This record gives sequence, C-alpha cells and structure tokens, in this order.
Amino acid sequence: MHALLRAIGVLALVAGLGFMGQGFRFFAYPAESFSHNQWVYYGGGVAVVGLLLIMFSRPSDEP
Repeated sequence: MHALLRAIGVLALVAGLGFMGQGFRFFAYPAESFSHNQWVYYGGGVAVVGLLLIMFSRPSDEP
C-alpha cells in the first residue's frame, strides 16, 4: 500500500509541476489559451496533493 501511494504521489507531483510549467508558459501547448493563471493554481494544488501523498506514504517506525 505504501508503494502504491508513493507512486500515485510522484505522478501527481510531476503532473502538477507540468501544469504549473504550462501556466507559466514554459510549455505553450494550447497557444491560444487565455487563462494561464488557472493552470498555475490547479498545478499547484495537484503538486501539493502529490507531495502530501508522498509524505504520508512513508511506513511508520512503530512495530
């Protein structure tokens, strides 16, 4: 279960950073897109969720 959560977290983190890159116009995929701020906000949210999944997927030290 820990490995699955960590894999989903890494994918969400990478996707969120990609969305943020699109919002900051590093990747101009839809060239006629007018709402770049939304990509930054959505990407930031997805990246935070991915980071939280990675943090909470660590196994506990308790037996």
